[in-house]
Formats: sequence, C-alpha cells, structure tokens
Amino acid sequence: MTAELVRGQNHPLPGNRLEIRVSAGTPVVAAVTLGDEQGRVVGDDAWLAHPGAPQLAGVEVPRQAAADHRLAVDLGAMPPGVHRVHVLLALPGAAGRPGAPSDFGAAPAPYLAVTTPEGEAIAAFTITGLGPETALLALELYRRQSAWKVRAVGQGYQGGLPALLLDQGVPEAATVAGTIHEAVGRELSRSVAPPAVPRTVMPPTPPSPTPAADPGGTTGTAATASAPSGGPVDYRHPRRKAAAPPPQAPPAAAQGGIPGQSGGVPGQSAPPVPVAGDASGWTMEERLHNQIWGMFEDLARTVAAYRSAVDFAESRFDQEMDRLLSDPATRGGPAAEAARDQAQAKQFALVDQARAVLDRDIAQLTAESEVVEPALPPAFAGWENPAWHGYRVPSEPPLAVRLGSLSLPEAPELRIPLMVRLPLDRGLWIDSSEDRRLAMETAAATAARLLASYPVGGFAVHALDPAGSGATALAPLAAGGALALPPAAGAAGVSDVLNRLTERVDLLQMAMRGGAADALPPGFDTAQQLLIVNEFPYGFDDRAVNQLRYLADEGPRAGVHLLLVADREDAAAYGPVLDPLWRSLLRLTPLPSDHLADPWVGHAWTFEPALVPPGSQVLSHVLGEIAAARPAYGT
Repeated sequence: MTAELVRGQNHPLPGNRLEIRVSAGTPVVAAVTLGDEQGRVVGDDAWLAHPGAPQLAGVEVPRQAAADHRLAVDLGAMPPGVHRVHVLLALPGAAGRPGAPSDFGAAPAPYLAVTTPEGEAIAAFTITGLGPETALLALELYRRQSAWKVRAVGQGYQGGLPALLLDQGVPEAATVAGTIHEAVGRELSRSVAPPAVPRTVMPPTPPSPTPAADPGGTTGTAATASAPSGGPVDYRHPRRKAAAPPPQAPPAAAQGGIPGQSGGVPGQSAPPVPVAGDASGWTMEERLHNQIWGMFEDLARTVAAYRSAVDFAESRFDQEMDRLLSDPATRGGPAAEAARDQAQAKQFALVDQARAVLDRDIAQLTAESEVVEPALPPAFAGWENPAWHGYRVPSEPPLAVRLGSLSLPEAPELRIPLMVRLPLDRGLWIDSSEDRRLAMETAAATAARLLASYPVGGFAVHALDPAGSGATALAPLAAGGALALPPAAGAAGVSDVLNRLTERVDLLQMAMRGGAADALPPGFDTAQQLLIVNEFPYGFDDRAVNQLRYLADEGPRAGVHLLLVADREDAAAYGPVLDPLWRSLLRLTPLPSDHLADPWVGHAWTFEPALVPPGSQVLSHVLGEIAAARPAYGT
C-alpha cells in the first residue's frame, strides 16, 4: 500500500536500495545533496550529485533536464557521516524559452514516488501550492535510530537553484548552480534509463518512531496531497524494455484514502526497541540532547499529518453535503437521509484511520520517552527524577538545561522536555499575571537549576525584591548561600545592583571590542551572572527601567542574564517603550499555557514549568551539595 504523503509527513523505508521517480510534466533538473546531522553539505562538491557530476557513493542522478526522472539510491553505500539525503528539483536555465513555464506555479504539480528497485511503491508525494518558485527541496531521506525514513518537504525557493544550494550549505552556491545549468545545456532534454543496480531484494529495515528535527530546518505547513490530473502517468522509458512499471499516482479522494496517512502496513517488522542516546553526538549528553530534539520534531510532524487528514475528511464531507443540497431531488426523503449517513460514515472512517496511525506513532514515542527520561542527567531531568538525588557539582556546564515540558492536546500524557542551550542567549520572563506566588517559586526553581548546572564559582545569582514580597520563594536560595548578596530591597537597593551589573557589561564590552579580553582587572569575576527581578516595575524609576532594557539587550553577550518575574499589565503605563524588553525575553508561565510554537509546523504547545514536587527536599539537597563544594574551591 503506497503512503500518500503531505508536507512534513514521513514514512519508514523498508530497505537500503531505492529508486526515486519524478514526474514533473515539464523538463526539470534533478540533483541530490548529502548532509550531516544538521542537513548541511560537507566539503566542496563531494556531497553533491548533479548533471555535471552525476555520481556519488550510493547516488546517481540523470545528466540532463527531463520531464521524467529516475534516481538510484543505495543508503547502505553512503559515507558514514551522511545522515540526510535531499532530492532537489529545479527548472533549467533555459526556462524562459517560448512555451516553457517560468516558475513551478505555471507548471504541473511535480509528483515523486519512492519505490524498491523492482518498482514496488513505498511512498509518494505530490507537491502542490507552488507559485513563483523555480527550485524545490522535494524529498528528504534521513537516518533515525539506525533506520532510514523519507519525509515529504516540498519547500520552494524563489531565488532558484543558487538560493537552494546556499541553504544546503554548498560553498560558492551561485557558481555551482551555473555549472549545473551549463551541464544541462550541453545535453538534449530526454529521459535515460536509470543506472544499473543489483536487483537483490534487501531484508526490510524495522521502522523507528516517527521523526521530526532539524533545529534550523524550514518546511511548509501541512497541506493535502493531490494526484496529477489527466489519468495515470506512464513512466516507462521507450528503450528500457525490462523495466518494471512504476506505480501510478492514485487520487486520494477517489480511493477513499487519507492524504498523508499510510495506515498499517501488513507484514511490516515491529519497530526497534528504543535505546537512550540513540542519536548522533560525541558524548552521551549530546546524543540525549539530539534524541530529545528528534522526539520533539517527531511529535510535531505526526500530529500535523493527523490534523491535515482530519481536515481533509471534514472537507470531503462538506463537499458531498453541498452536492446533495444543491440538487432539489436529493434534499429530502429516505434516499437523502441514506446519502447523508453514508457521507458521515466515510468521514468517521477516515478520521478513525488517521487516529490509528497517530496512536501508533504516539505509542512509539511514548516507549522512547519511557527509556530516555530515566537516563537523563540532572540538567536535562525534571526535579522528580532520581538523578537529582545523586547530584554532584559538575566540572563543566552541560550542553543545555531543562526549563519545563511541552505537550500537545492529541497526546497530553507525552511530555517532551523543553531545553535551552547554555549559556543563555536571551533572558527569561516568568509571567506572573495568573499566580504571583507560583511565579516566584518557578523563578527560584529555575535559578537553582541554572546554578546547579555550572561548576562552583561559574554562576552567580542576584535578586531584586523591592517590597520583599518574594522573600518566601527566595528563602531556599538565601539559606543555601546561592545568592551573591541578600535580595536588594527599596529603590536604593535596586539602583545599586543595576549600577554594578551595568558597569560590568560596559567593561566586558569595551574589553571584547578592543581585543583585550585578557586585560580585565585582577580578581575580576568571570562567572555568568543571573539577575532575578521581582515586582517589576514597582520600585523602578526611569533610569532603572533603561538599565534593565540595556541588560536585556546587551547582557547575554557579556554573561549577564535576566530572570524577570512580572505582569505585563502592571507596566502598561510605559506603553510601547517596554515592547522591546518583552520581545527580547523568553516568556514562561507558572501554570500550563499553550503560548509556545515549534519551528516546523507552528503547533501551539502546552508548556508546564519544571517545579519542585510538593514536600520534596531535592532543592535543599542540591543547594547543600553546592554549598559543601565551595570551600574546596576557595569560594
């Protein structure tokens, strides 16, 4: 059963030897890039196959532009550092000739099918919704938990092949693009037989949990796939007599299937047993971090496919009802009722099928989460994790720190850790509009987590509490010696702390700009600094507000970070003056809130902060370990 994919949807690949078949309806250039874990091309042309250099290890592409292509891929022959294989399409440089489309918006929707070498269909993708783009990142094959998957991308580039290659990390992208178009110009626009590959049937590779990640990746939003119009497409080459016929592009609606949902695959191997740290990276910490990011993307994309499928089912039901109501003969009577019931039954069946696929993917991710969570180091773990009971002060800061968990309504029990890299590149804002007490407790727990992530003397915490309302929440930090000085109270205390930190940022900036970072005064404290600000803007005059804005903008580069506990409405009197401050900070909430979005499909994720469980002594234990380690370091 062919999986009809939509943008962002993925599907397991059963073997290493594949054929990618392209039908564009107009001559296009096909190319392939090999990417690392982040999808970036490494080296010059060593990881780029194009008509001028059509062969790479495990890949061969056609030498000319053609309406139909077949690309041979052997994932087992890829270099060890390859984690992603990108299939690129572009209109040839002579697209401006009479009768040729100037962009993909004026051309038929490109259709791609991933098959076995024998022609058995695995997955298909029709790239719809294109406009002025002249180059496409069509498909991505990527490695996940030692297994390969295909993802439908369909990302267009109005800047053409140079912009696409630049985004892939190809050096001198414009020159390489010109070389490709020159090579195409030397060939006739014709189809060729695919490169010869052995016809040995490889044993199926077990699928892995549904993926998702590149941190900086760019894909379109989920959209319903459609099949090329005008009937089945004949992919056979006239001179390839022994070639097996390729799959047709079945219209999803006509067959009753859901675009983007492949359903169960009979006879497919069970997914592999999840393993903690089953991702790329030099250390276990880095592998766990990348695995968490992959789970984040997996859940985002599988839910996007489910929502797209549900929208398709509802749209088809509405269309059928419109047809019934537009005909007076079918508006009423037993026949009309039966037709309505039948249309609704189809809708329910499609939604149930989509839910079954979603439940399968969620079950895989849940199993992975149950293995990964107990293996997390303290900085990545929730306060309830036993890792904190065995906490020891680290000798160096971790790659990232956990601020809370994220979930989606379709899988509320599956929580993905929200990680931020260290050192922080922006301040944090705990929104106190709903619960001021809990907001301060969240701030104290966050400060303790950051402090515990650094070696002794590598992180210092300051606090501004003008009216003393945060004394209870800050008490554990004060009692454990975590605060550099007692919380500053009153306008004078606020001004003193802000003056010292502002001067620190000024000094470090001058040293860095002058290239004299090693010429700081003797005894200068080089530790990262965190400033907890409570009750803002009460107790802050105009000068203090400007200093706070300065620290928010310039502080992170000098190792000074804000942790602001505030209700934006309390500062409404300042109007738009403080808008840059709010935008510069990462907003967190002490209660569950769906204000955060992922970078792939833009879901609204429910954030839950990492709070210390009621009655737990874990915070006191951690602060005690830090205090006990200070004498050994002379601090």
